[in-house]
Amino acid sequence: MSRPALVESNRAPEAAVRQQLDRVLNSATFQQVDRLKRFLTFITVEALCGRSDQLKEYVIGVQVFGKEDSFDPRTDPIVRVQARRLRARLVSYYRDTGQNDDILIELPKGGYAPVFKRRLGVGLSSARSVGAALVGRNTVSVLPFADHSAQGNLDYFCRGLRQEIIDHLAKLPGLRVLAWDDTRPKTSEAAMVVTGGVRSAADVVRVSVQLVDGASGCYLWSESLNGTVDDSLTVQENVARVVVTRLQSEITGESGCRRVAENLAAHNLYLQGRYHLNQRTEDALRKAVDFFEKAIVEDGQYSLAYSGLSDAYGLLGHYGVLGPGDVWTKTTSAAASAVMLDGNSVEAHTSLAHVKSTQDWDWSGAEREFQCALNLNARYPTAHHWYAMSCLAPMGRLDEALDEMLLAQSLDPVSSIIVRDVAVIHFYRRDFDAALDQSDHTVELNPHFSLAYLTLGLIQEQRKDFDEAAAAYQRAIALSPQTPRMQAALARAYALSGKRKQATVILRKLEELAQTRYVSPFEFAVIEFALDDRDVAFAWLNKACQDRAFELLTITVDPRFDAVKLDHRFAAVTRQMGLVV
Repeated sequence: MSRPALVESNRAPEAAVRQQLDRVLNSATFQQVDRLKRFLTFITVEALCGRSDQLKEYVIGVQVFGKEDSFDPRTDPIVRVQARRLRARLVSYYRDTGQNDDILIELPKGGYAPVFKRRLGVGLSSARSVGAALVGRNTVSVLPFADHSAQGNLDYFCRGLRQEIIDHLAKLPGLRVLAWDDTRPKTSEAAMVVTGGVRSAADVVRVSVQLVDGASGCYLWSESLNGTVDDSLTVQENVARVVVTRLQSEITGESGCRRVAENLAAHNLYLQGRYHLNQRTEDALRKAVDFFEKAIVEDGQYSLAYSGLSDAYGLLGHYGVLGPGDVWTKTTSAAASAVMLDGNSVEAHTSLAHVKSTQDWDWSGAEREFQCALNLNARYPTAHHWYAMSCLAPMGRLDEALDEMLLAQSLDPVSSIIVRDVAVIHFYRRDFDAALDQSDHTVELNPHFSLAYLTLGLIQEQRKDFDEAAAAYQRAIALSPQTPRMQAALARAYALSGKRKQATVILRKLEELAQTRYVSPFEFAVIEFALDDRDVAFAWLNKACQDRAFELLTITVDPRFDAVKLDHRFAAVTRQMGLVV
Protein backbone atom coordinates (compact mmCIF):
# COMPACT_ATOMS: atom_id res chain seq x y z
CA MET A 1 0.00 0.00 0.00
CA SER A 2 1.19 3.53 -0.74
CA ARG A 3 2.44 5.79 2.03
CA PRO A 4 -0.27 8.14 3.29
CA ALA A 5 0.12 11.82 2.57
CA LEU A 6 1.43 13.69 5.62
CA VAL A 7 0.59 17.29 6.38
CA GLU A 8 3.33 19.90 6.19
CA SER A 9 3.85 19.77 9.94
CA ASN A 10 4.41 16.21 11.00
CA ARG A 11 4.01 17.08 14.66
CA ALA A 12 0.60 15.93 15.86
CA PRO A 13 -1.15 17.74 18.77
CA GLU A 14 -0.42 16.21 22.18
CA ALA A 15 -4.09 15.60 23.00
CA ALA A 16 -4.58 13.78 19.70
CA VAL A 17 -1.50 11.64 20.34
CA ARG A 18 -2.74 10.64 23.80
CA GLN A 19 -6.12 9.68 22.35
CA GLN A 20 -4.37 7.68 19.65
CA LEU A 21 -2.22 5.93 22.25
CA ASP A 22 -5.36 4.81 24.09
CA ARG A 23 -6.86 3.58 20.83
CA VAL A 24 -3.77 1.53 20.00
CA LEU A 25 -3.43 0.06 23.50
CA ASN A 26 -7.07 -1.03 23.58
CA SER A 27 -7.00 -2.60 20.12
CA ALA A 28 -7.13 -6.33 19.42
CA THR A 29 -3.58 -6.08 18.03
CA PHE A 30 -2.21 -5.21 21.47
CA GLN A 31 -4.21 -7.71 23.48
CA GLN A 32 -2.17 -10.03 25.73
CA VAL A 33 1.09 -8.11 25.17
CA ASP A 34 1.37 -6.20 28.43
CA ARG A 35 5.12 -5.67 28.10
CA LEU A 36 4.68 -3.96 24.75
CA LYS A 37 1.86 -1.84 26.14
CA ARG A 38 4.13 -0.63 28.95
CA PHE A 39 6.92 -0.02 26.47
CA LEU A 40 4.76 2.04 24.10
CA THR A 41 3.14 4.00 26.92
CA PHE A 42 6.48 4.89 28.51
CA ILE A 43 8.22 6.09 25.36
CA THR A 44 5.14 8.00 24.19
CA VAL A 45 4.65 9.85 27.47
CA GLU A 46 8.37 10.60 27.75
CA ALA A 47 8.44 11.99 24.22
CA LEU A 48 5.35 14.14 24.81
CA CYS A 49 7.03 15.52 27.94
CA GLY A 50 10.05 16.56 25.88
CA ARG A 51 12.38 13.81 27.11
CA SER A 52 12.96 11.96 23.84
CA ASP A 53 16.71 12.44 24.20
CA GLN A 54 16.64 10.40 27.44
CA LEU A 55 15.04 7.33 25.84
CA LYS A 56 18.11 5.13 26.00
CA GLU A 57 18.35 1.36 26.19
CA TYR A 58 19.42 1.32 29.84
CA VAL A 59 16.62 3.63 30.97
CA ILE A 60 13.96 1.56 29.20
CA GLY A 61 15.38 -1.68 30.54
CA VAL A 62 15.15 -0.44 34.12
CA GLN A 63 11.94 1.61 33.91
CA VAL A 64 9.87 -0.64 31.64
CA PHE A 65 11.22 -4.16 32.03
CA GLY A 66 12.15 -4.04 35.71
CA LYS A 67 15.85 -4.71 35.26
CA GLU A 68 18.26 -4.18 38.15
CA ASP A 69 20.57 -1.16 38.29
CA SER A 70 23.34 -3.47 37.10
CA PHE A 71 21.51 -4.01 33.79
CA ASP A 72 23.95 -4.08 30.87
CA PRO A 73 22.34 -3.65 27.41
CA ARG A 74 25.49 -5.04 25.79
CA THR A 75 24.85 -8.48 27.23
CA ASP A 76 21.06 -8.41 27.66
CA PRO A 77 19.23 -7.57 24.40
CA ILE A 78 15.73 -7.41 25.88
CA VAL A 79 15.12 -3.78 24.88
CA ARG A 80 16.28 -4.30 21.29
CA VAL A 81 14.21 -7.45 20.96
CA GLN A 82 11.08 -5.85 22.40
CA ALA A 83 11.57 -2.79 20.19
CA ARG A 84 11.50 -5.04 17.12
CA ARG A 85 8.30 -6.62 18.40
CA LEU A 86 6.76 -3.22 19.08
CA ARG A 87 7.58 -1.97 15.57
CA ALA A 88 5.97 -5.09 14.10
CA ARG A 89 2.86 -4.66 16.25
CA LEU A 90 2.48 -1.03 15.22
CA VAL A 91 2.78 -1.98 11.55
CA SER A 92 0.17 -4.68 12.08
CA TYR A 93 -2.15 -2.27 13.88
CA TYR A 94 -2.03 0.39 11.18
CA ARG A 95 -2.36 -2.21 8.46
CA ASP A 96 -5.55 -3.59 10.00
CA THR A 97 -7.54 -1.83 12.74
CA GLY A 98 -5.86 1.54 12.38
CA GLN A 99 -5.75 1.88 8.62
CA ASN A 100 -8.11 4.89 8.79
CA ASP A 101 -6.60 6.56 11.88
CA ASP A 102 -5.50 10.17 11.51
CA ILE A 103 -2.50 9.92 13.85
CA LEU A 104 0.52 7.69 13.26
CA ILE A 105 2.73 6.55 16.11
CA GLU A 106 5.95 5.17 14.67
CA LEU A 107 9.14 3.83 16.23
CA PRO A 108 11.94 4.42 13.72
CA LYS A 109 14.75 1.89 13.60
CA GLY A 110 17.97 2.83 15.33
CA GLY A 111 16.42 4.50 18.35
CA TYR A 112 13.67 4.42 20.96
CA ALA A 113 12.09 7.86 20.51
CA PRO A 114 8.66 7.58 18.85
CA VAL A 115 7.53 9.89 16.06
CA PHE A 116 3.96 11.24 15.90
CA LYS A 117 2.48 12.24 12.56
CA ARG A 118 -0.82 13.44 11.23
CA ARG A 119 -1.80 12.15 7.85
CA LEU A 120 -4.20 12.82 5.03
CA GLY A 121 -5.70 9.74 3.40
CA VAL A 122 -5.45 6.20 4.65
CA GLY A 123 -3.12 3.24 4.56
CA LEU A 124 0.22 2.49 6.16
CA SER A 125 3.45 2.33 4.24
CA SER A 126 4.81 -1.13 3.95
CA ALA A 127 6.59 -3.29 1.45
CA ARG A 128 4.39 -4.94 -1.14
CA SER A 129 3.91 -8.18 0.69
CA VAL A 130 1.75 -11.20 1.20
CA GLY A 131 0.54 -9.68 4.42
CA ALA A 132 -0.88 -6.63 2.61
CA ALA A 133 -2.87 -8.85 0.28
CA LEU A 134 -4.24 -10.85 3.17
CA VAL A 135 -5.67 -7.78 4.81
CA GLY A 136 -7.81 -7.08 1.75
CA ARG A 137 -8.37 -10.64 0.64
CA ASN A 138 -11.64 -9.75 -1.12
CA THR A 139 -10.41 -6.60 -2.89
CA VAL A 140 -9.83 -6.39 -6.62
CA SER A 141 -8.54 -3.76 -9.02
CA VAL A 142 -9.43 -3.71 -12.72
CA LEU A 143 -6.67 -2.16 -14.81
CA PRO A 144 -7.32 -0.47 -18.17
CA PHE A 145 -7.01 -3.03 -20.98
CA ALA A 146 -4.21 -2.46 -23.47
CA ASP A 147 -5.04 -1.86 -27.14
CA HIS A 148 -2.69 -4.11 -29.14
CA SER A 149 -4.51 -3.74 -32.44
CA ALA A 150 -2.40 -2.79 -35.45
CA GLN A 151 -4.29 0.46 -36.00
CA GLY A 152 -4.62 1.26 -32.30
CA ASN A 153 -8.30 2.05 -32.83
CA LEU A 154 -9.88 -0.18 -30.16
CA ASP A 155 -9.53 2.19 -27.23
CA TYR A 156 -13.32 2.55 -27.07
CA PHE A 157 -13.65 -1.25 -26.89
CA CYS A 158 -11.02 -1.48 -24.12
CA ARG A 159 -12.76 1.18 -22.05
CA GLY A 160 -16.13 -0.48 -22.48
CA LEU A 161 -14.66 -3.88 -21.58
CA ARG A 162 -13.16 -2.59 -18.37
CA GLN A 163 -16.42 -0.90 -17.39
CA GLU A 164 -18.41 -4.06 -18.10
CA ILE A 165 -16.08 -6.08 -15.83
CA ILE A 166 -16.35 -3.49 -13.05
CA ASP A 167 -20.14 -3.49 -13.33
CA HIS A 168 -20.29 -7.28 -12.99
CA LEU A 169 -17.78 -7.45 -10.13
CA ALA A 170 -19.49 -4.70 -8.16
CA LYS A 171 -22.54 -6.97 -7.86
CA LEU A 172 -20.60 -9.77 -6.16
CA PRO A 173 -21.39 -9.91 -2.42
CA GLY A 174 -18.33 -9.67 -0.20
CA LEU A 175 -16.08 -8.27 -2.94
CA ARG A 176 -14.72 -4.72 -2.90
CA VAL A 177 -13.76 -3.22 -6.27
CA LEU A 178 -11.19 -0.47 -5.81
CA ALA A 179 -11.80 2.71 -7.78
CA TRP A 180 -9.14 5.23 -8.82
CA ASP A 181 -8.14 7.89 -11.29
CA ASP A 182 -6.59 6.20 -14.34
CA THR A 183 -3.40 8.16 -13.78
CA ARG A 184 -2.98 6.77 -10.26
CA PRO A 185 -3.76 3.05 -10.20
CA LYS A 186 -3.77 1.52 -6.69
CA THR A 187 -2.98 -2.04 -7.66
CA SER A 188 -0.72 -2.56 -4.63
CA GLU A 189 -3.77 -2.16 -2.36
CA ALA A 190 -5.69 -5.02 -3.99
CA ALA A 191 -5.47 -8.70 -3.21
CA MET A 192 -6.19 -9.46 -6.89
CA VAL A 193 -5.75 -7.49 -10.10
CA VAL A 194 -7.61 -7.99 -13.38
CA THR A 195 -5.60 -6.98 -16.42
CA GLY A 196 -5.32 -7.86 -20.10
CA GLY A 197 -5.17 -6.68 -23.69
CA VAL A 198 -7.09 -6.69 -26.96
CA ARG A 199 -5.95 -7.70 -30.44
CA SER A 200 -7.81 -7.78 -33.74
CA ALA A 201 -7.56 -9.33 -37.21
CA ALA A 202 -10.12 -8.32 -39.84
CA ASP A 203 -13.43 -8.28 -37.95
CA VAL A 204 -12.29 -10.73 -35.24
CA VAL A 205 -11.29 -9.38 -31.85
CA ARG A 206 -9.38 -11.45 -29.28
CA VAL A 207 -9.45 -10.49 -25.60
CA SER A 208 -6.72 -11.81 -23.30
CA VAL A 209 -7.60 -11.44 -19.64
CA GLN A 210 -5.48 -12.35 -16.62
CA LEU A 211 -5.94 -12.45 -12.87
CA VAL A 212 -2.78 -11.49 -10.98
CA ASP A 213 -2.06 -12.04 -7.28
CA GLY A 214 -1.66 -8.59 -5.74
CA ALA A 215 0.94 -9.78 -3.23
CA SER A 216 3.35 -11.83 -5.32
CA GLY A 217 2.66 -10.40 -8.76
CA CYS A 218 2.20 -13.96 -10.07
CA TYR A 219 -0.46 -14.89 -12.60
CA LEU A 220 -3.31 -16.87 -11.04
CA TRP A 221 -4.87 -17.64 -14.42
CA SER A 222 -5.05 -16.37 -17.98
CA GLU A 223 -7.64 -16.91 -20.69
CA SER A 224 -8.43 -15.70 -24.23
CA LEU A 225 -11.85 -15.22 -25.79
CA ASN A 226 -12.74 -14.39 -29.39
CA GLY A 227 -15.63 -12.42 -30.85
CA THR A 228 -16.47 -9.90 -33.54
CA VAL A 229 -16.02 -6.17 -33.40
CA ASP A 230 -19.56 -5.69 -34.64
CA ASP A 231 -20.89 -7.51 -31.57
CA SER A 232 -18.66 -5.82 -29.01
CA LEU A 233 -21.26 -5.71 -26.23
CA THR A 234 -21.67 -9.49 -26.29
CA VAL A 235 -17.90 -10.02 -26.24
CA GLN A 236 -17.47 -7.63 -23.31
CA GLU A 237 -20.26 -9.30 -21.36
CA ASN A 238 -18.82 -12.79 -21.97
CA VAL A 239 -15.40 -11.70 -20.73
CA ALA A 240 -16.96 -10.12 -17.63
CA ARG A 241 -18.81 -13.35 -16.83
CA VAL A 242 -15.61 -15.37 -17.08
CA VAL A 243 -13.84 -12.96 -14.72
CA VAL A 244 -16.71 -13.16 -12.22
CA THR A 245 -16.65 -16.97 -12.29
CA ARG A 246 -12.92 -17.08 -11.69
CA LEU A 247 -12.99 -14.52 -8.91
CA GLN A 248 -15.78 -16.32 -7.11
CA SER A 249 -13.53 -19.37 -6.79
CA GLU A 250 -10.66 -17.21 -5.53
CA ILE A 251 -12.85 -15.53 -2.91
CA THR A 252 -13.90 -18.90 -1.52
CA GLY A 253 -10.24 -19.93 -1.36
CA GLU A 254 -10.48 -22.60 -4.05
CA SER A 255 -7.92 -22.73 -6.83
CA GLY A 256 -9.44 -22.25 -10.24
CA CYS A 257 -7.27 -25.04 -11.60
CA ARG A 258 -8.17 -27.62 -8.97
CA ARG A 259 -10.21 -30.61 -9.99
CA VAL A 260 -13.48 -30.42 -8.10
CA ALA A 261 -14.08 -33.47 -5.92
CA GLU A 262 -17.18 -35.03 -7.44
CA ASN A 263 -17.20 -37.64 -4.71
CA LEU A 264 -18.64 -35.86 -1.69
CA ALA A 265 -18.00 -38.87 0.51
CA ALA A 266 -14.26 -38.63 -0.24
CA HIS A 267 -14.27 -34.91 0.51
CA ASN A 268 -16.08 -35.38 3.82
CA LEU A 269 -13.62 -38.10 4.84
CA TYR A 270 -10.77 -35.75 3.95
CA LEU A 271 -12.19 -32.98 6.12
CA GLN A 272 -12.52 -35.36 9.06
CA GLY A 273 -8.92 -36.43 8.54
CA ARG A 274 -7.74 -32.80 8.65
CA TYR A 275 -9.71 -32.20 11.83
CA HIS A 276 -8.03 -35.11 13.61
CA LEU A 277 -4.59 -34.22 12.21
CA ASN A 278 -4.87 -30.75 13.72
CA GLN A 279 -5.37 -32.20 17.21
CA ARG A 280 -1.73 -33.39 17.20
CA THR A 281 -2.26 -36.29 19.60
CA GLU A 282 -1.16 -39.86 18.97
CA ASP A 283 -4.70 -41.25 18.79
CA ALA A 284 -5.90 -38.36 16.61
CA LEU A 285 -3.03 -38.78 14.13
CA ARG A 286 -3.81 -42.46 13.75
CA LYS A 287 -7.47 -41.59 13.14
CA ALA A 288 -6.37 -39.03 10.55
CA VAL A 289 -4.48 -41.71 8.62
CA ASP A 290 -7.58 -43.89 8.69
CA PHE A 291 -9.82 -41.13 7.30
CA PHE A 292 -7.39 -40.17 4.54
CA GLU A 293 -6.99 -43.79 3.47
CA LYS A 294 -10.78 -44.19 3.35
CA ALA A 295 -11.00 -41.05 1.21
CA ILE A 296 -8.52 -42.55 -1.25
CA VAL A 297 -10.59 -45.73 -1.41
CA GLU A 298 -13.60 -43.56 -2.27
CA ASP A 299 -11.67 -41.58 -4.90
CA GLY A 300 -8.25 -42.80 -5.96
CA GLN A 301 -7.62 -39.59 -7.93
CA TYR A 302 -8.27 -37.18 -5.06
CA SER A 303 -5.08 -35.16 -4.58
CA LEU A 304 -6.08 -33.66 -1.24
CA ALA A 305 -6.47 -37.09 0.35
CA TYR A 306 -2.91 -38.03 -0.65
CA SER A 307 -1.62 -34.72 0.69
CA GLY A 308 -3.39 -35.33 4.01
CA LEU A 309 -2.04 -38.88 4.19
CA SER A 310 1.52 -37.65 3.65
CA ASP A 311 1.10 -35.04 6.39
CA ALA A 312 -0.43 -37.50 8.85
CA TYR A 313 2.27 -40.14 8.42
CA GLY A 314 4.92 -37.43 8.62
CA LEU A 315 3.57 -36.15 11.92
CA LEU A 316 3.36 -39.68 13.31
CA GLY A 317 7.11 -39.81 12.73
CA HIS A 318 7.76 -36.28 13.96
CA TYR A 319 5.98 -36.87 17.24
CA GLY A 320 7.80 -40.13 17.85
CA VAL A 321 4.76 -42.38 17.49
CA LEU A 322 6.37 -44.31 14.63
CA GLY A 323 10.02 -44.61 13.67
CA PRO A 324 11.24 -42.47 10.75
CA GLY A 325 11.96 -45.61 8.73
CA ASP A 326 8.33 -46.67 9.16
CA VAL A 327 6.94 -43.50 7.57
CA TRP A 328 9.52 -42.32 5.02
CA THR A 329 8.24 -44.27 2.04
CA LYS A 330 4.61 -43.56 2.85
CA THR A 331 5.04 -39.81 3.25
CA THR A 332 7.17 -39.44 0.12
CA SER A 333 4.92 -41.60 -2.02
CA ALA A 334 1.74 -39.87 -0.88
CA ALA A 335 3.18 -36.36 -1.38
CA ALA A 336 4.44 -37.23 -4.87
CA SER A 337 1.03 -38.67 -5.77
CA ALA A 338 -0.68 -35.51 -4.55
CA VAL A 339 1.47 -33.28 -6.77
CA MET A 340 1.14 -35.63 -9.75
CA LEU A 341 -2.66 -35.63 -9.47
CA ASP A 342 -2.91 -31.85 -9.08
CA GLY A 343 0.14 -29.75 -9.81
CA ASN A 344 -1.79 -26.60 -8.88
CA SER A 345 -2.64 -27.72 -5.35
CA VAL A 346 -1.09 -25.64 -2.58
CA GLU A 347 -1.67 -28.51 -0.17
CA ALA A 348 0.19 -30.97 -2.40
CA HIS A 349 3.24 -28.73 -2.81
CA THR A 350 3.27 -27.97 0.92
CA SER A 351 3.29 -31.69 1.71
CA LEU A 352 6.13 -32.30 -0.73
CA ALA A 353 8.11 -29.35 0.66
CA HIS A 354 7.68 -30.73 4.18
CA VAL A 355 9.04 -34.11 3.07
CA LYS A 356 12.05 -32.46 1.43
CA SER A 357 12.95 -30.58 4.57
CA THR A 358 12.12 -33.02 7.35
CA GLN A 359 13.20 -36.27 5.67
CA ASP A 360 15.61 -35.35 2.89
CA TRP A 361 17.27 -32.36 4.58
CA ASP A 362 17.13 -30.77 1.13
CA TRP A 363 16.85 -27.19 2.31
CA SER A 364 17.05 -25.43 -1.06
CA GLY A 365 14.65 -27.91 -2.64
CA ALA A 366 12.23 -27.52 0.26
CA GLU A 367 12.34 -23.75 0.02
CA ARG A 368 11.55 -23.85 -3.69
CA GLU A 369 8.54 -26.07 -3.01
CA PHE A 370 7.30 -23.86 -0.18
CA GLN A 371 7.59 -20.78 -2.37
CA CYS A 372 5.79 -22.61 -5.16
CA ALA A 373 3.00 -23.47 -2.73
CA LEU A 374 2.68 -19.88 -1.52
CA ASN A 375 2.62 -18.58 -5.08
CA LEU A 376 -0.32 -20.88 -5.72
CA ASN A 377 -2.20 -19.70 -2.64
CA ALA A 378 -0.69 -17.29 -0.12
CA ARG A 379 -3.69 -17.81 2.14
CA TYR A 380 -2.89 -21.40 3.12
CA PRO A 381 -1.73 -21.18 6.77
CA THR A 382 0.04 -24.56 6.84
CA ALA A 383 2.37 -23.46 4.05
CA HIS A 384 3.52 -20.44 6.10
CA HIS A 385 3.64 -22.55 9.27
CA TRP A 386 5.79 -25.37 7.91
CA TYR A 387 7.95 -23.04 5.83
CA ALA A 388 8.87 -21.31 9.10
CA MET A 389 9.31 -24.36 11.31
CA SER A 390 10.85 -26.96 9.02
CA CYS A 391 12.84 -24.79 6.59
CA LEU A 392 13.63 -21.26 7.75
CA ALA A 393 14.23 -22.06 11.44
CA PRO A 394 16.65 -24.97 10.76
CA MET A 395 18.66 -22.66 8.49
CA GLY A 396 18.86 -20.07 11.27
CA ARG A 397 16.69 -17.50 9.48
CA LEU A 398 14.66 -16.78 12.58
CA ASP A 399 13.47 -13.26 11.69
CA GLU A 400 11.92 -14.62 8.50
CA ALA A 401 10.56 -17.60 10.39
CA LEU A 402 8.83 -15.31 12.89
CA ASP A 403 7.27 -13.29 10.07
CA GLU A 404 5.91 -16.47 8.48
CA MET A 405 4.57 -17.75 11.79
CA LEU A 406 2.79 -14.48 12.55
CA LEU A 407 1.29 -14.61 9.07
CA ALA A 408 0.15 -18.19 9.67
CA GLN A 409 -1.39 -17.11 12.97
CA SER A 410 -3.24 -14.23 11.32
CA LEU A 411 -4.71 -16.72 8.83
CA ASP A 412 -5.65 -19.32 11.45
CA PRO A 413 -5.75 -17.65 14.88
CA VAL A 414 -7.51 -20.60 16.55
CA SER A 415 -4.97 -23.26 15.55
CA SER A 416 -3.37 -24.51 18.77
CA ILE A 417 -0.26 -25.78 17.02
CA ILE A 418 0.32 -22.56 15.08
CA VAL A 419 -0.11 -20.42 18.18
CA ARG A 420 2.22 -22.77 20.08
CA ASP A 421 4.87 -22.62 17.35
CA VAL A 422 4.95 -18.83 17.46
CA ALA A 423 6.17 -19.33 21.04
CA VAL A 424 8.73 -21.86 19.81
CA ILE A 425 10.21 -19.35 17.36
CA HIS A 426 10.50 -16.78 20.16
CA PHE A 427 12.21 -19.52 22.20
CA TYR A 428 14.72 -20.10 19.41
CA ARG A 429 15.33 -16.35 19.23
CA ARG A 430 16.15 -16.38 22.97
CA ASP A 431 13.29 -13.96 23.55
CA PHE A 432 12.04 -15.95 26.51
CA ASP A 433 9.69 -13.26 27.76
CA ALA A 434 7.85 -13.16 24.44
CA ALA A 435 7.89 -16.95 24.31
CA LEU A 436 6.36 -17.09 27.79
CA ASP A 437 3.61 -14.64 26.82
CA GLN A 438 2.79 -16.68 23.74
CA SER A 439 2.81 -19.96 25.68
CA ASP A 440 0.37 -18.51 28.18
CA HIS A 441 -1.81 -17.47 25.26
CA THR A 442 -1.65 -21.01 23.86
CA VAL A 443 -2.73 -22.50 27.16
CA GLU A 444 -5.61 -20.01 27.38
CA LEU A 445 -6.65 -20.94 23.86
CA ASN A 446 -6.53 -24.69 24.54
CA PRO A 447 -5.85 -25.73 28.16
CA HIS A 448 -5.88 -29.41 27.13
CA PHE A 449 -3.12 -29.09 24.52
CA SER A 450 -0.15 -31.04 25.87
CA LEU A 451 2.39 -29.47 23.50
CA ALA A 452 1.65 -26.05 24.99
CA TYR A 453 2.85 -27.29 28.39
CA LEU A 454 5.90 -28.94 26.83
CA THR A 455 6.93 -25.60 25.35
CA LEU A 456 6.14 -23.81 28.60
CA GLY A 457 8.46 -26.22 30.39
CA LEU A 458 11.27 -25.63 27.89
CA ILE A 459 11.00 -21.88 28.42
CA GLN A 460 10.98 -22.15 32.21
CA GLU A 461 13.96 -24.47 31.97
CA GLN A 462 15.94 -21.75 30.17
CA ARG A 463 14.86 -19.27 32.82
CA LYS A 464 16.34 -21.65 35.45
CA ASP A 465 12.96 -22.11 37.08
CA PHE A 466 13.18 -25.89 37.18
CA ASP A 467 10.25 -26.40 39.56
CA GLU A 468 7.94 -24.56 37.18
CA ALA A 469 9.42 -26.49 34.25
CA ALA A 470 8.81 -29.81 35.99
CA ALA A 471 5.24 -28.82 36.81
CA ALA A 472 4.59 -27.93 33.17
CA TYR A 473 6.05 -31.24 31.99
CA GLN A 474 3.96 -33.17 34.50
CA ARG A 475 0.84 -31.49 33.15
CA ALA A 476 1.92 -32.46 29.62
CA ILE A 477 2.41 -36.06 30.73
CA ALA A 478 -1.04 -36.12 32.31
CA LEU A 479 -2.54 -35.01 29.01
CA SER A 480 -0.37 -37.28 26.80
CA PRO A 481 0.79 -40.18 28.97
CA GLN A 482 1.85 -42.29 25.98
CA THR A 483 4.34 -39.76 24.60
CA PRO A 484 8.01 -40.46 25.44
CA ARG A 485 8.96 -36.88 24.62
CA MET A 486 7.14 -35.56 27.69
CA GLN A 487 8.80 -38.11 29.95
CA ALA A 488 12.23 -37.26 28.56
CA ALA A 489 11.63 -33.54 29.12
CA LEU A 490 10.76 -34.16 32.76
CA ALA A 491 13.87 -36.30 33.24
CA ARG A 492 16.00 -33.51 31.79
CA ALA A 493 14.45 -30.93 34.15
CA TYR A 494 15.17 -33.22 37.10
CA ALA A 495 18.77 -33.70 35.97
CA LEU A 496 19.37 -29.97 35.53
CA SER A 497 17.97 -29.24 38.99
CA GLY A 498 20.27 -31.81 40.61
CA LYS A 499 17.66 -34.53 41.04
CA ARG A 500 19.75 -37.16 39.31
CA LYS A 501 18.00 -40.10 40.96
CA GLN A 502 14.55 -39.09 39.64
CA ALA A 503 16.06 -38.39 36.21
CA THR A 504 17.73 -41.80 36.09
CA VAL A 505 14.52 -43.58 37.04
CA ILE A 506 12.72 -42.02 34.05
CA LEU A 507 15.71 -42.76 31.81
CA ARG A 508 15.57 -46.45 32.68
CA LYS A 509 11.81 -46.54 32.05
CA LEU A 510 12.34 -45.03 28.60
CA GLU A 511 15.04 -47.61 27.83
CA GLU A 512 12.57 -50.29 28.81
CA LEU A 513 9.82 -48.71 26.73
CA ALA A 514 12.12 -48.62 23.70
CA GLN A 515 12.01 -52.43 23.65
CA THR A 516 8.33 -52.37 22.68
CA ARG A 517 7.86 -49.13 20.71
CA TYR A 518 9.90 -46.45 19.00
CA VAL A 519 11.56 -43.93 21.27
CA SER A 520 13.64 -41.35 19.45
CA PRO A 521 17.39 -41.43 20.24
CA PHE A 522 17.11 -37.66 20.54
CA GLU A 523 15.17 -38.03 23.80
CA PHE A 524 17.96 -40.09 25.34
CA ALA A 525 20.51 -37.56 24.11
CA VAL A 526 18.88 -34.56 25.82
CA ILE A 527 18.70 -36.46 29.12
CA GLU A 528 22.34 -37.56 28.95
CA PHE A 529 23.48 -34.02 28.13
CA ALA A 530 21.63 -32.81 31.24
CA LEU A 531 23.32 -35.58 33.26
CA ASP A 532 26.61 -34.24 31.86
CA ASP A 533 27.58 -37.51 30.16
CA ARG A 534 28.58 -36.04 26.82
CA ASP A 535 30.10 -39.18 25.34
CA VAL A 536 26.89 -41.15 25.77
CA ALA A 537 24.82 -38.13 24.72
CA PHE A 538 26.72 -37.69 21.45
CA ALA A 539 26.42 -41.40 20.75
CA TRP A 540 22.65 -41.04 21.00
CA LEU A 541 22.77 -37.86 18.91
CA ASN A 542 24.61 -39.69 16.15
CA LYS A 543 22.00 -42.44 16.30
CA ALA A 544 19.30 -39.78 15.95
CA CYS A 545 21.16 -38.45 12.93
CA GLN A 546 21.23 -41.93 11.37
CA ASP A 547 17.47 -42.19 11.99
CA ARG A 548 16.98 -38.67 10.60
CA ALA A 549 14.94 -37.94 13.71
CA PHE A 550 12.65 -34.96 13.30
CA GLU A 551 13.77 -33.42 16.61
CA LEU A 552 17.21 -32.76 15.12
CA LEU A 553 15.79 -30.31 12.62
CA THR A 554 16.30 -27.16 14.71
CA ILE A 555 19.32 -28.30 16.69
CA THR A 556 21.43 -25.33 15.55
CA VAL A 557 18.98 -22.79 17.04
CA ASP A 558 17.74 -24.77 20.05
CA PRO A 559 19.01 -23.14 23.30
CA ARG A 560 19.31 -26.57 24.93
CA PHE A 561 22.45 -27.19 22.85
CA ASP A 562 24.21 -23.87 23.40
CA ALA A 563 26.64 -25.43 25.88
CA VAL A 564 27.89 -28.08 23.43
CA LYS A 565 28.02 -26.17 20.15
CA LEU A 566 31.78 -25.75 20.32
CA ASP A 567 32.30 -29.50 20.63
CA HIS A 568 33.60 -30.87 17.32
CA ARG A 569 31.12 -33.73 17.56
CA PHE A 570 28.23 -31.28 17.40
CA ALA A 571 29.60 -29.79 14.20
CA ALA A 572 29.93 -33.28 12.76
CA VAL A 573 26.23 -33.88 13.30
CA THR A 574 25.14 -30.60 11.74
CA ARG A 575 27.41 -31.16 8.73
CA GLN A 576 25.59 -34.40 8.02
CA MET A 577 22.37 -32.39 8.02
CA GLY A 578 23.74 -29.76 5.68
CA LEU A 579 23.40 -27.08 8.35
CA VAL A 580 25.89 -24.50 9.60
CA VAL A 581 26.30 -23.80 13.31
